[in-house]
Amino acid sequence: MAGRRRGKAKEEESNERWLLTYADMITLLMALFMVLFSISSVNISKYQTLQKSLKAAFSGDILPGGKAIARPGATANASHAPTAIDLQAIVPVTASSAQSSSTQAASGATSQAAQSAAQHQAELFAQIKAELDHYAAAHGFSNQVKAVIEARGLDIKVLTDQLLFPSGQATLDAQSGPLLTEIASLLNVDTTHPIDVEGNTDNVPIHSAQFPSNWELSAARASTVVRYLISHGVSSLRLTALGNAEQHPQASNETASGRAQNRRVEIVLKALTPGETNP
Repeated sequence: MAGRRRGKAKEEESNERWLLTYADMITLLMALFMVLFSISSVNISKYQTLQKSLKAAFSGDILPGGKAIARPGATANASHAPTAIDLQAIVPVTASSAQSSSTQAASGATSQAAQSAAQHQAELFAQIKAELDHYAAAHGFSNQVKAVIEARGLDIKVLTDQLLFPSGQATLDAQSGPLLTEIASLLNVDTTHPIDVEGNTDNVPIHSAQFPSNWELSAARASTVVRYLISHGVSSLRLTALGNAEQHPQASNETASGRAQNRRVEIVLKALTPGETNP
């Protein structure tokens, strides 16, 4: 009887061994699912960086001679060799410093270029003014032609009476040719600056069949000067004709001399801000 009971106990114990295997399998599956879940929520780029770092660390190729750590007789300092993660941490700092230096260099170069362009423009305006003043003095009409450097650019003011147009007309006088030809030549010293041509009158009304008001007269005079400049080599893309009528007087319209100063054409070589180009 005793022998039969011992045999039965061994049989039952043998039949329950599968529970251990089953429990181990369930445990491993649970661990597998936990690992998969944790991997799915990891930042991929960080995971890849960690993977490369670990691979480099275990390969012994972090630094030349790194494999000596695994050999007998390795020095105590070998354990302090920088890891791949330490080396990677240096890269963003270096890149950031390089980018900052590059930005500062580009900013400095832009500022220097702007200063150089402004200096070149100032020298250009001064050169044209000097040559035009000399020409006007040599031909006896310094009082009728003035070149003024202003914030908006180089303003060439030409009084119209007995120099450009007959009274109430928009047809050029014959004597205006040499002066406008000289101005056209000077305007082409540099071809990047746009040019405004502005017609101005006094406040005396005009009522003719051709010009119902001073608006039409001032605009027609500006257009006539523009056409002359184009015919003498100035690009039409640089030119704009404007009629101001009596809206911008230089002197009082109460006197004859004041009205004579207000009857004028202004040719403005416009200043460019740094980085701006003529369209």
